[in-house]
Amino acid sequence: MHISFDHVSYTYQPNSPFEHKALNDLTFAIESGSFVAVIGHTGSGKSTLIQHLNGLLQPTEGKIQLGDYSIEAGVKNKNLRDLREKVGVVFQYPEHQLFEETVAKDIAFGPQNFGVPQEEIERRTKAAVKATKLPEDLLERSPFDLSGGQMRRVAISGVLAMDPKVLVLDEPTAGLDPSGQREVMDMFHDLHHEKGLTTILVTHSMEDALAYADYILIMNQGELYKEGTPLEIFRQKEELENVQLDVPEVIAFLSKAEKEYGIELEYKGQTIAELAKELARKVRGGSDHE
Repeated sequence: MHISFDHVSYTYQPNSPFEHKALNDLTFAIESGSFVAVIGHTGSGKSTLIQHLNGLLQPTEGKIQLGDYSIEAGVKNKNLRDLREKVGVVFQYPEHQLFEETVAKDIAFGPQNFGVPQEEIERRTKAAVKATKLPEDLLERSPFDLSGGQMRRVAISGVLAMDPKVLVLDEPTAGLDPSGQREVMDMFHDLHHEKGLTTILVTHSMEDALAYADYILIMNQGELYKEGTPLEIFRQKEELENVQLDVPEVIAFLSKAEKEYGIELEYKGQTIAELAKELARKVRGGSDHE
């Protein structure tokens, strides 16, 4: 689903002493089927931005187009229910939103609420559980008897059971250990490609933005500070430092290799260890096939 923001602004509590302009004149496009990371320090407007994607917030100025759906300032939208069926949002700590007595009922709640036939709900439930690598024998258990990691996967399964075309991820790995973070991000990466989703990831992890996204939006004080491919963005060290963002360790390694050895290594998703081996070969004058 193609998404575009056209001069979008949003003001909290307008015409009051607490008025705050959280978004200011945003214009950008997200191509259908792309994986976009939205980064920026706390208070930059990231969370406000993603709440516009399924109509939780409506712009105070400008227009948003999501496929055939539009959300425009001052225009009452009658299609928000349909839009919310297409845009799945995984908030931070989604397991806090579990409430049903069994895992199966929790996963099925969203589709049932939208009138999806029972046979289709059962199909979607099985597909979502498979996608999140949850054992099917957990379906009749209480979600509150599961581990924290399993509870998170149940909550994510509930979002996937809506069969969204757009998946919005708001710090989806918050609170997980490094191994759990990688497992969850790999899962979303696989889902993105298998289902042809448009995926929007809000993250504080520059490493995740580099590893998974094909395009990056940087927010700063409610405005779009920069946009581009990960390599374009992360090679601009000074510009990132100006908005309190770090360069991923891999990019720092590439820059150091070029500066100290005059060797430009091509980044294709390698780890630092793999890049170090490539650098050592080139310093010795060997080939990559040795």
